[in-house]
Amino acid sequence: MANSKIIIVEGAQGAGKTTITDYIRHAIPYTNLYRLNGTADSSPTGREKSKKMYFDLVDYIEKMQNMSINLLFDRTFFTEEIYCRLGFKEYTFSDIYKELLDRLSKMDFEIYYITLYLKNENEFEKRLSRGDKTITKYAKFNKQSSINQQNEYLKLADEIALKYPNINVIKIDNSRDEEKVKEEIKKLLDWKF
Repeated sequence: MANSKIIIVEGAQGAGKTTITDYIRHAIPYTNLYRLNGTADSSPTGREKSKKMYFDLVDYIEKMQNMSINLLFDRTFFTEEIYCRLGFKEYTFSDIYKELLDRLSKMDFEIYYITLYLKNENEFEKRLSRGDKTITKYAKFNKQSSINQQNEYLKLADEIALKYPNINVIKIDNSRDEEKVKEEIKKLLDWKF
């Protein structure tokens, strides 16, 4: 029986993943935070690099089952799948993504997949223009790019919820008041202080 949580936070550039993962990391005791960026190699050789990196990651996660340690991820292989779907990479990743997701879904953790989105899409423009160091230089992101990512992330969340009932899929509008968002997360993750 699971005595640990895996919490994966995903979302478009500017959706607020850094703020939310920092909050969760400090709010839930015994939680390790991992921030992943993937590989900058968008050529077909990048597929093999990504495959190795994410299979090694899933191997590591499997070893952490029942260790009474929560694992919190700011991006994982879900981002790789989204970037491939949107054409940021010169390869497809869906077969690898499916295998990784199947393995993840069978692990003995309480699994939470959180997609952050901005219902008020104009927020992307403000967030992406603030010069925040958390916004990656991987590709040229702008409001429309983030909206396109957001739409794909929301579709992906629906796909996961439909196929993997043991994964708690949560969609959170992060364009609202920060304290309300934090309270919602606390309630959805069902943790006590």
